[in-house]
Order: sequence, then structure tokens, then C-alpha cells
Amino acid sequence: MATIFSKIIAGEIPSYKVAENEKFYAFLDINPLVKGHTLVVPKREVDYIFDLSDEELAEMHVFAKHVALAIQKAFPCKKVGEAVIGLEVPHAHIHLIPIQKESDMLFSNPKLKLQPEEFAAIAKAINDAWSGKC
Repeated sequence: MATIFSKIIAGEIPSYKVAENEKFYAFLDINPLVKGHTLVVPKREVDYIFDLSDEELAEMHVFAKHVALAIQKAFPCKKVGEAVIGLEVPHAHIHLIPIQKESDMLFSNPKLKLQPEEFAAIAKAINDAWSGKC
């Protein structure tokens, strides 16, 4: 059975895509900690990030780096934090979160409730800043 992320990649479930290449897909987290909170996933369905080959893992992080740079352009912040937890959905993923302080990365923080128009504007801002070179 396909994961929710595989269904998002396939277009079966709508998402707010910010970047994509032949191997990876980046989209907004629908329960974001802050505006710009993005998920990066491999298109190949694999549960645990460390089950990816060394090459895939390196490529995923390079892709995530370019997405993070776009997030930082679209949402000025001190840094873009990266988290890999992987328990919520059995599909490897990286959280990219624009942060001003370390506590912005606490997953126990309340999640933002955004309207579809806000998600669309955030996704467009990040996509416009993304170089698309990876």
C-alpha cells in the first residue's frame, strides 16, 4: 500500500509543491511549526532515511540544501533547521524549518492553522526563490 507521501508525489492527494526533480519532491507541511516549514521526500518509497543508498542520501541532502536556501530567501531567518524524525509517516523525509531561535524546532509547539491561500502564497514564494538546479 502506498504511503500518503507516495500519493502526494503521484498527484493523487493535493500538496503545495515548492520544488521537484526526477528523484525528490519538496512540499509544505500541512501542520507547520512556522511559515515555510517544508518536507523533502524521495520519490522512491523507502521507510527509513538510512535505508537509502549512500548516493541517494547524499543527493537528497543536496536537494534539501537548495530548497533550504530558497526557504531562507523567501522567509528571512537566522537559519533553516533540519530534522529527521520519521515516525509519523513510513516514508523517509526531512523537515526544513525556518528558525529564529532553537525553540522554533520543537515539534511539541502548537502548529499553525493556515488558509489554502496562505499555503499557496508560501509555496509560490519558495518556488520562485528555488534555483531548480538540482
